[in-house]
Amino acid sequence: MQTSAPALHDARGWRLPGVANLHSHAFQRAMAGLAERQTDPADSFWTWRETMYAIAGRFTPELLQAVATQLYVEMLEAGYTTVCEFHYLHHAPGGGPYAPATAMSDALIAAAAAAGIRLTLLPVLYMAGGFDGRPLSERQRRFGHDVESFLQLLDELRAREGPMLRIGCAFHSLRAVPPAAIRDVLAALPPASRIHVHIAEQTAEVQDCVAARDARPVQWLLDNADVDPRWTLVHATHLDDAEVRGIARSGATVALCPTTEANLGDGLFPMDRYLAAGGRWGIGSDSHVSVSPVEELRWLEYGQRLFQQRRNVAASVAMPSVGATLLDGVRASAGRATGFDAVDRVVLDAEDPLMAGATAADVADRWVFAGNRPLVRDVEVAGVRVVEDGRHRDRDAIASRYREAMKVLLA
Repeated sequence: MQTSAPALHDARGWRLPGVANLHSHAFQRAMAGLAERQTDPADSFWTWRETMYAIAGRFTPELLQAVATQLYVEMLEAGYTTVCEFHYLHHAPGGGPYAPATAMSDALIAAAAAAGIRLTLLPVLYMAGGFDGRPLSERQRRFGHDVESFLQLLDELRAREGPMLRIGCAFHSLRAVPPAAIRDVLAALPPASRIHVHIAEQTAEVQDCVAARDARPVQWLLDNADVDPRWTLVHATHLDDAEVRGIARSGATVALCPTTEANLGDGLFPMDRYLAAGGRWGIGSDSHVSVSPVEELRWLEYGQRLFQQRRNVAASVAMPSVGATLLDGVRASAGRATGFDAVDRVVLDAEDPLMAGATAADVADRWVFAGNRPLVRDVEVAGVRVVEDGRHRDRDAIASRYREAMKVLLA
């Protein structure tokens, strides 16, 4: 039987486990709301990338730190206590390395430390512009590494791990990393390294993979890598039944990002089949068109309701509460996907009108489904209260630096 982490009531309010954000591109916070104008009658993920490339090309380490710190404050105030940063903005515009080569990673580490959020930094290997192995475009060059320089980057960063920082590894996608490079990197990783990958997000990606490798992306990965609980497959939107069962058997986690997947027109993950197979999953805010675990969880469930035309899809006889089922899902996957075993806490405001008459049995449902009023009162990470009465301890100063950074980025 599925079990739910109890909601505990104390003098501050209702205490629940913090939420792990399994997928973030921090720099994209600066473009939220700026890609919502039609540029092509057939606008899609692929045309959205033009806006992304334009903003990515303007970042320096200093600007990235300012934007990421603001983002991480917003995450904490919303109830996220850990973030997996899928980081591919490695080099200077044009592709030349910074001195030191870790400069952009250092900016993210400093941002997380300033905000007080746990960080699983996932440097991304990005080598090719497509399944055909074409070179990176001019706008992609600052993302690129060869295997040797990438492994050196990981070695340098792993020396900095501590109670608030884990260093994992990410492959951007199957289209961006040749098979031989995936094998070489996997062979060099420490046994406990977390591994994340974008996969099967778009139907065009699935079609291209079938044409190039005679297999669907997830099936190819399962057949060619030792996919196990260290792995997190990001999106995995387009799966057949064999792939659903294969991921579930592997023990890997699927990172779902419903607000970004909706924003980009990706499609709907087959959540009912995946839950029936016993699969693990978590959520991420990805492009940060929303920085709210409540909205990710709500739209994960609502997307399924719209598709299946029935209610309470995630619930079961063993666990009839949808909210508790969803929060249990993200709690169960957090340690595997992030590398952190500790449980941090959020405190919901028991005095808010939306919580009037709340009980331990319905707190989770109220938080996820009762509306959009921010209910997070306090957030405690590693025993430190970083959010109190709904405000991050350094909100104003961090927001001021963010505003100045945005002036430069949008000039």
